[in-house]
Amino acid sequence: MKQHLFYLLLLFLPVINQAGSENETPETAVKNDLYTQLHLDEYGLSNEVFQLALIGHHKLEAQGKLENPNILTIVDFSQTSKNKRLYVIDCREQKLLFNTLVAHGRNTGDEYAKHFSNETGTLKSSLGFYITKKHITGSTVGYSLVLEGIEKGFNDNAAHRQIIMHGATYATEDFIKKNGRLGRSFGCPSLPPDLIQPVVETIENGSCLFIYYPDPTYLRTSSFLS
Repeated sequence: MKQHLFYLLLLFLPVINQAGSENETPETAVKNDLYTQLHLDEYGLSNEVFQLALIGHHKLEAQGKLENPNILTIVDFSQTSKNKRLYVIDCREQKLLFNTLVAHGRNTGDEYAKHFSNETGTLKSSLGFYITKKHITGSTVGYSLVLEGIEKGFNDNAAHRQIIMHGATYATEDFIKKNGRLGRSFGCPSLPPDLIQPVVETIENGSCLFIYYPDPTYLRTSSFLS
């Protein structure tokens, strides 16, 4: 009797194995394990934020909207502006390429970001998923990256608001030492001047950028997180 049960178990093992991996491809499994492999908790990024970024990244990749799907950039505006709260991750090579300071909008908050908007003239940051476009050289801010906001009502007004990624002297350690917090932009995610070009060259032309804050309305209604 025991021998018969053993053979029956062998017959069902393939079915059990397939059921356990039905909704997870090898590529997805690797990406989900990146948080542990890259020790992102030691850099201040929570696993919850990382997993939310992966959800939207997977959707954009599945829809064929990413020309550069290997790169994922996360901005975690739930952290103090004194933290290096921007993360550029190479999902294919499994590397954390950049972890740096990033400024939020002037009317979004002081040391901490609190208020967000998609409206022109608010000088606030906008939440959600973006697709990076090409770099430009602006007359005021210099080398910059065009961002396409793809979440209706949250950041799809980014182009009209001229929300771009650029370098700024107020987004530096020196500014923090003098003022106790990072400076603030007109709504753009601004980086240290010495890092803007290498970061832009890495993430431009069709990669995913996710700007996070635990805003209940955004988390509940974003089509990329459902």
